[in-house]
Amino acid sequence: MEETQAFRKLSGELRMNLHGPNCMGLINCSDGIFLYPAKPTESLRPGPVSLIAQSGSAAISVINSAPFGFAKIVTVGSEFQLTAADYMHWFAADDDTKTVGVILESIKHPSAFAEAARRLFDNGKSLVVLNIGRSRTGAAAARAHTGALTSDADTYELFFRDCGVPVVDDYDELIAALQCLAAWGRQPGPGSLAIAGISGGQTALACDVAETAGVALATFGTATKQSLQDVLPGIPGNNPVDLGAVVGRETRNNEGGIDAILASPETAALALIQDCQASLNDRSLRYYLSVADAYCRSAAKTENPIIAISPSSQDLHPDMLAAFDEGGIPVIRGLREGLAGIRSCYAGELARPKVQDEPASKPEIAALRKEFADQRGQLSPDQCLRLLRAYDIPVATSIIVKDSPEAVSRAAEIGFPLVVKVASRDIAHRSELGGVVTDVTDVPALERAIAAIEKGVGDAAPSAVIDGFELQTQFDGDLEAVAGFVAAPPFGSKMVVGTGGTLVELTADRALGLAPLDLDEARDMIASTVLGTRLSGYRNLMPETECRPLAELLVSLSRLAEDFGDLVTECDLNPVLVRAGTGDVMAVDVLMVR
Repeated sequence: MEETQAFRKLSGELRMNLHGPNCMGLINCSDGIFLYPAKPTESLRPGPVSLIAQSGSAAISVINSAPFGFAKIVTVGSEFQLTAADYMHWFAADDDTKTVGVILESIKHPSAFAEAARRLFDNGKSLVVLNIGRSRTGAAAARAHTGALTSDADTYELFFRDCGVPVVDDYDELIAALQCLAAWGRQPGPGSLAIAGISGGQTALACDVAETAGVALATFGTATKQSLQDVLPGIPGNNPVDLGAVVGRETRNNEGGIDAILASPETAALALIQDCQASLNDRSLRYYLSVADAYCRSAAKTENPIIAISPSSQDLHPDMLAAFDEGGIPVIRGLREGLAGIRSCYAGELARPKVQDEPASKPEIAALRKEFADQRGQLSPDQCLRLLRAYDIPVATSIIVKDSPEAVSRAAEIGFPLVVKVASRDIAHRSELGGVVTDVTDVPALERAIAAIEKGVGDAAPSAVIDGFELQTQFDGDLEAVAGFVAAPPFGSKMVVGTGGTLVELTADRALGLAPLDLDEARDMIASTVLGTRLSGYRNLMPETECRPLAELLVSLSRLAEDFGDLVTECDLNPVLVRAGTGDVMAVDVLMVR
C-alpha cells in the first residue's frame, strides 16, 4: 500500500505522463527507438501496423508470428495514467500507422475508447480488437432471469458492435485481420464474399466455415451466373465457384472466371482457396504458380479486396508467397483465420455517440433514489411498481395486503377476476414456489388462493418471510415476453428482450443492447428474436401484431436503467403480456435487485 501511495504521489509531481507499470515498454520501429527490456525477434521490421497490448507476453506472441512489419508496439500494462485509448489517439495522427491492433483485458473508460476509435476511422485508419477474459463465469449466480441470459462477454461484444470495431478470437485471427486491414483497410457495406478455387471440396468447406464465422456470402444473380458459365462451361455458376469443374481442362479459364466474379454487383470481396504449403512437390508447385499468376492478372483489374487462403496452418511456400505478393494479394494460413480476416474489413460504421438524456427529474424518482440508497437485496413489490410507474411503464394495477382478511376487504379496489401473488423479499421467482394463483373470481376463491399460497410457499421455502400478498388485475395476453436489464459497469446497463414466461432460460431467446435505447434500436432488438418472428404472424400461429408498444416499454425501461443502473443491479419484467393484433403490453411480474 505504501508503494502505491508513493507511486501516486510521484505521478502527481512529474511534468510527464507515466507509462505502465507492469509492462514491457514500447518499440518505435519507424524511427528505430526501443524502450524495451528484451531483445525482440530478428524478424521484426518496419511496416504499417501498430500494436497495443495490455499484456507484454501477448505482444511478444504477435510480434514473433506476424508476417508484416510494425510502425509502433506499445505494451500498456496496468494503465495507471496512459491507456490504450490514449495511444489510439496518438496513432490516429501517426503517418506511419495504417492499421491498429489492440489486445485488451478490460476497458476503464468506454467513452474515451469509443472516441479514440472514431478518430482513427475519421482519419482513414482501421482497428481490430482481441478481447481477453470473456468468461461466462458468474451468470449462474444471477438472481434475475435477465442476468442468467447474459455475460460480460456479451457486454464487450455489444460495445464493440456499437463502435463499429471488428473483434477476433485469438492471436491467429488477429494477425490475419491485421494482414487484411493493412492491405485493404475498412470497407463500406456488409461485405458479401465470393469464394473461388480449383477444388470444389475446399471451396465448399470454406463456405461451411464462413457461416460459422459470421461471414456473409454473396448470392449470384442470373447475369453473373451466365457470365461465369460463358467462360467456364459446365459449372453451375453459383457461389462458391469451383474453377476445376469445367468440362475439359483445356477449356479452363481461371482468369476469365475470376474476372466475372469480380465484375458481379453481388461481390464485395473475393477469397481464393489455394494450397500454398511449404511441402508442395515440384509438379504441384509449378501448376499452382500458374494458377496464382492468373489470379494476380485479375487482381490488377479491380479495386475489390482479394485474399488468398491456404486452407491449413502449415508454413507457406516462399515461391507461392512471392507470386501472390507481386499481385498485391495477401496470403493467410487457415480457413477460419482467413475468413475472420476478411470479415474484419466489413465491421460496419462507427455509431455516433448517443445523446444521453438528463436523469429524470420527477419528485417521485428523486424520492425513490433516496429510499434505495442504503437498501440491499431484493426490492419489495411495492417499490418495484412505484419505480416502473414513475417511468410510465405499463404495469398491472395491484395492491399489497398483509393477510386474508385485508385481502377480502380491499378486493373491490382491484375487482374480479384477479391474480394473487405472495409478497416476499426472500422469493425471487414466485410461480416456481406455488406463490401465484390466477383466475380468482370471487371472495371464497380469494381466501382459498391465499391459503394455498401460504401452504405452498411454507412447504417449498419454509425460511422465507411472507410480507403479505399482492392482489393484481388479471390482464389476458396472448404472448409472454421478458424485458429487463443488468448493470454492466463501466458500460452502463445492458438491456434484454425476448420470449418470456417460466421457460425463459430454457428457450434462451433474447436480444441485447446497451442503454439508453431509441425506438428503432428497440424495434430491431425485438425483430431479431423468436418473439419478434411470432409477433410478425409466423405461419399464422397468431395474427400479425404491432411491436411498437413493446418497443416503447423497452425504451422507457432503458431510461430507468440509465438513471438507476448504479443502484439496481438486475431487473426482470417477466412476463410482459402482449395482446395479439394491437400489441398492447402489460408487465405483470417484476423483480429488482439492489
